[in-house]
Formats: sequence, structure tokens, C-alpha cells
Amino acid sequence: MKKNVVIIGLGLIGGSLAKAFQKYSECSVSGMDRDPAVLEAALKSGAIDGVAGEKELREADILYLCLYPQADIDFIQAHGSQISPHCIVTDTCGIKREICAHLPQLAEQFGFTFVGGHPMAGKEQNGFAASDADLFDGASYILVPCGAPQRAVDTLKALAIELGFGGTVVTTPEHHDTMIAYTSQLPHVLACAYVMSPCCPQHNGFSAGSYRDVSRVARINEVLWTELFLDNADALTGELDILIDNITRISEAVKQRDADALRGLLRQGRLIKERLGE
Repeated sequence: MKKNVVIIGLGLIGGSLAKAFQKYSECSVSGMDRDPAVLEAALKSGAIDGVAGEKELREADILYLCLYPQADIDFIQAHGSQISPHCIVTDTCGIKREICAHLPQLAEQFGFTFVGGHPMAGKEQNGFAASDADLFDGASYILVPCGAPQRAVDTLKALAIELGFGGTVVTTPEHHDTMIAYTSQLPHVLACAYVMSPCCPQHNGFSAGSYRDVSRVARINEVLWTELFLDNADALTGELDILIDNITRISEAVKQRDADALRGLLRQGRLIKERLGE
């Protein structure tokens, strides 16, 4: 599926998309980034064929917004008039209600098609230097149509599979943000809270897989994740309340040396995990 692809923001996700398109497709890829050094690195590595400007925006078949949520909105407000009506614009943000409250209206205003997107892949490292053509290998690609035509959704589905994603999920902004609060945002909160213990600097020699698994995503981009958390505050605080309640029940059982209650709580967790077959 040969198309003109423009990627706005060549960080971890945008850079990985560019490299994946170059490795797995015949698409022409141009990119835009505020950092000249990133553009130079992307050109030198072959991740992009050229730097995107007004001409590339007008000729784009697919435009990926790989910035922070508000920056995505700001970009379209500033450049929407340069985007062709035949172009499909999509994003890669980890929240969708905030994006879908603005981008479909801007798409209608400027005449292009918008489909929300969220590649479920990442690393602890950030930036173009950490980008990888195979970052999306086997990952899930979430699509939030926001009223877009089915042909646009199908186009992005096909591109996702071409780039190595394991499958696609189509959902609503509300369900996306509810689930992401649990599967993505809550683990990041947990990891950050976990490493704030005074024991953390002394973990060497005492830690193995459990420590690594729980603490891994504490290497967080605090600017991005603050925006994501606050844009999804209601769903995230709901999950935090559930987590705090469950931890409190376990804590009380331990404090009271209540072996029966503690066994029951731990058994409940084990059975849930076993039922899921994971």
C-alpha cells in the first residue's frame, strides 16, 4: 500500500513508525520535529525521506500526530488548512476523550478525515535515539473512529498489520480511556510510588524479577504522563481508589496477623489471574 506518509514528532513512537514504514512498506515518509538534531538523525538513518513542509502536508495521504495531546490539537489548529481533504489524520496519544473532543471538529472544519489511534507499544527510553522499526512487532493497535468513514478505519487497520502489529481493536473514546487507566496509567503510578520507598536505593543484591517487573516503568516522562493522567483524571482516580482499597485490606490483614483473611485475599488474586489464563 504505497502512500505519502507524514509523521509529526519523531520521538520514540513517531521515529519507530517512520523506521517501520521504511522497513516494511513502500510508502514515502517525511517527518517534522522541532529539534533540528532529531531531523538530521532521522535523515541520516534513513528513517525519513525528507523533512515535511507545507508541500508534504498538502500531498499527504496519511498524517500521524505523534506529539503530546494538547500539542496535537495545537498543530492541527495551526496547520489544518494545509492538509488535503483526501488525507487521513490520526494520532498516537495514550488518551482519547480529550483528543476526540477536538480533532473530529477540526477535521470537519478543515475538510480532512480524523481517526483516533493508539499503538500499544513503548520503552522505558524516550526520543528518536530509542526508536526501533520493530517496536510494534505483535503489539495491539487501538483505533477510535470518532465518526470517521469505515474505509478510513480499514486503511489504518491494513497499515498497522503491514507495520507488524499483531492486531487491531476498535473502540470508543470512553471505553479506551477506562481501560487504559487500568492497563497503562495505573501501573505507571504504582511503579513511581513503589520506587519512592527508602529501601529502593539499597535494592542491589536483594532484588530479582519481582523488583524489575514492578519498577520498570518508573523511568517515566513526567511531562507527558502528567498531561495523560490529568486528561484522564476521573477514570484514573477510580482505578486508584480500587487499588488503595485492595492494598488497605491486605495491609489490615497483615497488621492484625489475620492469616485467614490474608490467605483469602491472596487466593482471590491468584484465582483471577488463573481464570484469565495468563
